[in-house]
Amino acid sequence: MLAARTSASRATRAVRHFATAVDAAGVKVAAADNGEATSTVTFLVKAGSRYQNKPGVAHALTNFAFKSTGKRSGLATIREAELYGGVLSSSLSREHLALTAEFLRGDESYFVDVLSSFVTDAKFTRHELQEYVAPVCAAEAAAAASNPAARALELAHVLAFRNGLGAPLLSAEHDPVDVEAIKEYASTVFSKGNIAVLGTGISQEALTSLLEKSLNTLSASGAPSASASRYFGGETRVEGHGGPETVFIGFGTTGAPAAELAVLTAHLSTKPSIKWSQGLSPIAASLPAGATVEAVLLPYSDAALFGLLVQGATAEAVKAAGTAAVKALKDAANVKEEDLKRAVAKAKFFAASATDGKAGQVAVVGSKVLSGAQPSLDEALSAFEKVNASAVSNAVSSLLKAKPTYVAVGDIKTLPYADELGL
Repeated sequence: MLAARTSASRATRAVRHFATAVDAAGVKVAAADNGEATSTVTFLVKAGSRYQNKPGVAHALTNFAFKSTGKRSGLATIREAELYGGVLSSSLSREHLALTAEFLRGDESYFVDVLSSFVTDAKFTRHELQEYVAPVCAAEAAAAASNPAARALELAHVLAFRNGLGAPLLSAEHDPVDVEAIKEYASTVFSKGNIAVLGTGISQEALTSLLEKSLNTLSASGAPSASASRYFGGETRVEGHGGPETVFIGFGTTGAPAAELAVLTAHLSTKPSIKWSQGLSPIAASLPAGATVEAVLLPYSDAALFGLLVQGATAEAVKAAGTAAVKALKDAANVKEEDLKRAVAKAKFFAASATDGKAGQVAVVGSKVLSGAQPSLDEALSAFEKVNASAVSNAVSSLLKAKPTYVAVGDIKTLPYADELGL
């Protein structure tokens, strides 16, 4: 017990602490400098697919990052970034567009300017859309469509939330977007109050000073709005070939994601702590050979999608694994104290280790900075300490009372229906 408390305390102390500021050209800023040899700056924009006014426009805007601006061409950005030895990247989620620069300490002036130029002075040329952006969007959409797990999760969001969080994350061939639509969306989302800037390996003062110079022309227009998320649920089956037989058993919640859902996810996770071992997951021992079950938790600002992703070589294996997964979920309502302690420790470890990486820091800190809250990672970890057996039991009961979100991808003639798995 003492060892567990010592480990938890050590994990908490190791987490970075971000300072916050709101007055840097009207943009919220959070930075942490722990003496790293490299620095990272991320512009986190409230511009995910749930806010788009046309399917695919958020995806296209993401891939327009680092193309031509009023200061430099796309080719110039590539050449200069490589001369500095830095890395530029963009990513899209259902709520946020992230623009990130990673570079050697001391080169922050150039890379902050590159990021700022895109949100203040992007050209959005027609030839770049046709020659670079559209082909990349099509390739990413095709890759996702050929991945049964990605396809199942995309369909699950549509069933669970319909609009908003259910909007398509990626553009589709039948939903092309033009330059004018991208420009209009960019003018809406690239505004003061809709962007948070996160930095590591750079001081709060240095980052704030650079932003006050580079973002002083940023628009002050209103941020995009979206209706509050509602959970619906439902069942769908899609024919698929070339991948494992796949079933997603999901449940949605509304409101801020609760710590007990993360603990429940850790309890059901089949990922062992020691390689090649089976682990102590209540699902692992019942899995047939070749079948896998992944516990999934996708938290958002006002909702969460929890579920079990089941995959196997045959429909029979998926049915057996799915039945075991549903039983384990129901049994979690009466979780034992020892199993609960183990799940809480795993949940804390997953949360703490995520913040060691840059993407995890953005996910944990970003939404808090955008809302103007103090980004305390210690607070996020301490929330797990308050989860008890009653909270987990209530969470399971609440999930099972709602209509499940069930998606089958593969041989739909033989894959099980939701009621065949005990739902």
